[in-house]
Amino acid sequence: MSDSSEQLKIDLQEVRARNLTAREILSALSDAMPSAGDLWLRLNSALGDISALISETTRLVAALAKVRRDRANLVAAGRATLNAAHDAEPDPLYYLRDELRAQGHLPPGPWGRS
Repeated sequence: MSDSSEQLKIDLQEVRARNLTAREILSALSDAMPSAGDLWLRLNSALGDISALISETTRLVAALAKVRRDRANLVAAGRATLNAAHDAEPDPLYYLRDELRAQGHLPPGPWGRS
C-alpha cells in the first residue's frame, strides 16, 4: 500500500522532454552565435548532467520500491509467525524463515527448520 506522499513528485518524462528542448535551442543558438562557443559547451555540459540525474533517480526509485516491498514482506512474515505461535502451530518460525530465505538472508535448504 503506497501513500501518495511517498510517490515521486517529479515527472521524469517531462524533465527529459524539456531537457531535449533546451538542447535543441542551445544547438540553434550555437549555430547562430558561434563566437560564444565556450559558453555553449558549458551550457551543453550542464544539460548533460540532467540526463545522468534522471537515470540515477530512476535507479534509486526502483531500489527504494524493492526495499519497501521486502520490508512489507518481512512485516507480513513476522505477523504470520506471531499468529502461528499464538495458534500453537508446530513450526511458527516457518513463515519468517521462508521470507528470510526468499530475500537471500538464509541459505537454501532446511536450515533452522524444527
